[in-house]
Amino acid sequence: MKILLAIDGSPCSDAAVEEVARRPWPQGSSVKVLTALDPPVPPTPEAWALPVNYFEEMDLALRKQGQNIVEHALQKLKTNKTFLADAVIAPGSPRAVILDEAEDWGADLIVLGSHGYSGWRRLLLGSVSQAVVSHAKCSVEVVRCSPADEGLKNQSVTKEKE
Repeated sequence: MKILLAIDGSPCSDAAVEEVARRPWPQGSSVKVLTALDPPVPPTPEAWALPVNYFEEMDLALRKQGQNIVEHALQKLKTNKTFLADAVIAPGSPRAVILDEAEDWGADLIVLGSHGYSGWRRLLLGSVSQAVVSHAKCSVEVVRCSPADEGLKNQSVTKEKE
């Protein structure tokens, strides 16, 4: 069985990693951990307003963050001996990257976390999990966070703003 585990380093994707790690999968299964690097759009169209090496530094920082995310997930997945796990870091929009990788690799199942956004937040931020569920050509499992995990995420956002 081929399982594509799409993660972004959030508590919700950590819950998806835990879910995959705890299950007894068929012997010989493969798990591919995937994280998408979606570089931010510059805040202004004037190129002169950005430092010369802005995009290089941004790319390096995103790659380092992506590497940390997949290494953390691979550490958790090592506890399960029923599958082999590897990782991919791909540039692009998470929706497109997940769907393309699943189709190219021939995934049997996509597992990803859901942030549980509703209302305006969902409208403004979109829903990667909803897009994947709607367009994937294989089965998809969306793992929801516990309310305690969501509270931790909200606390960290508040602390960053202070």
